[in-house]
Amino acid sequence: MAGTGGEGLRAQQDSAWPWALDREELERFGRILDQRPASLRGRTVTIALARGLLRVRTRDGSTQPLRANGVQQAFEQRRGRRNIVLKARQMGLTTWAAARFFLKTITQPGTLTLEVAHTQEAAEEIFRIVHRFLDWLPETLRDGPLKTSRANVRQIAFPAMDSQYMVVSAGERNAGRGLTVQNLHCSELARWPGNPAETLAGLRAALAPGGELILESTPEGVGGCFYEEWQKAAETGMVRHFFPWWMEPRYRAEAVDAASLTDEERELMTRAHLDLEQIGFRRQVRANFRGLARQEYAEDSESCFRASGDSVFDLAAIEARMATAPPAAEQRRNGELEIWLPPVKGKEYMVALDPAGGGSEGDYSAAQVLELETGLQCAEFAGHVGGLELAKLVTALAGEYNNAWLVVERNNHGSGVLALAQTACGYTRIHHQGGQPGWLTTSVSRPAVLGRLDAALVEQPERFLSRRLLAECRSFVRLPNGSTGARAGLHDDRVMAMAIGLAARAELLESSVRSR
Repeated sequence: MAGTGGEGLRAQQDSAWPWALDREELERFGRILDQRPASLRGRTVTIALARGLLRVRTRDGSTQPLRANGVQQAFEQRRGRRNIVLKARQMGLTTWAAARFFLKTITQPGTLTLEVAHTQEAAEEIFRIVHRFLDWLPETLRDGPLKTSRANVRQIAFPAMDSQYMVVSAGERNAGRGLTVQNLHCSELARWPGNPAETLAGLRAALAPGGELILESTPEGVGGCFYEEWQKAAETGMVRHFFPWWMEPRYRAEAVDAASLTDEERELMTRAHLDLEQIGFRRQVRANFRGLARQEYAEDSESCFRASGDSVFDLAAIEARMATAPPAAEQRRNGELEIWLPPVKGKEYMVALDPAGGGSEGDYSAAQVLELETGLQCAEFAGHVGGLELAKLVTALAGEYNNAWLVVERNNHGSGVLALAQTACGYTRIHHQGGQPGWLTTSVSRPAVLGRLDAALVEQPERFLSRRLLAECRSFVRLPNGSTGARAGLHDDRVMAMAIGLAARAELLESSVRSR
């Protein structure tokens, strides 16, 4: 393969090795990559081999040996077979994962490494890094045991080692399908398109027993596949790695005046051992990134998720209520129906329904039971139920709550459920809108009903008792196409049922006042 540098530089690199590298020598290294010989003073063989063999493009455009930075060394120190990495931006973890797996691919016969990036452009950038590793290997290796039979935009094959290195994007429908993978790196998992949890499940199925996994990302709001993986890491046996922005030495700016420090800045300087130049950088970041500063330049593993510039609802209000929301007093249908407050004789209630098709995949049908006078949430249902079964369920629930008003969104599946509720179930106390039974959500009414819910979350958070509803609220965002909805892989059915319920409640109360 044609190199990217002059033969003189190549000769200098080759001469740095005191022995001739052949397949036997490569395999010897492959057996000891994770060892820490005394001569390396605590560093792994991987770190030493990366510096001796691999080259990277530096920020000034030159090509230099890959010297592991502080973050990369910290990762190697704690790394396990299953790893999840939460980090600030541009910390070098993607490069290090590519380097680590490249070394395993060229030193351990029969290895298949798969890199999965969040976009095609990111996949191409990772592959450029890997190609540079290959191009700058000693000529004796490139013409010998590491001679390639295939090296294109997606794959490098080393037939003598029976090994391959592949890079794909998460948007490819068949990513990883039919493969047996020894090394899997999922880059920027929080930004994967489509259904990231489903894609990741397929990739995990391709990972060989004993294979190595790295899930890595900067955060992107509460909720989503990466957030869930981070939260349940202890249960799944994943090693968690968190790298705040100050671990990157470049993140410095002009020193601030010590007299201008806030109490928060002083506390952070003490806790994280920061200096005035790092605080200067922090102020620049907060001025430039505003609400996204905590997300892009993470300082702790909690606030970085809560920060989200595209959230529809007030996250501070949601988080505060989640900390105090009570558990349900009763659960039915294996937890699909939760009840906090049973019906009270003489009180008026309403049941708001956001219906779905009822299949085991896709959206849930969700219903919210509200006390009409106060808007207090009393019960909540969410499950994969549709058609007649759903109609029977919600009419029974409405009947239990003192023959409550039934508000059914009539869009899509709702019209059928509404008809069944009236005919097959004989339920008559149906809310009408514009002279027609049911509630119609349109592009005009949707922002208004969501705005009402947002205001209620801030002004009267004690109305909301369901932690599941609140979790959906905090992952309800403005999407790239300009609409609003749940982050990829999550649901917003409880949110829409509550939003419809609050809006319909306002109509019912207004109608009641007019009729007096």
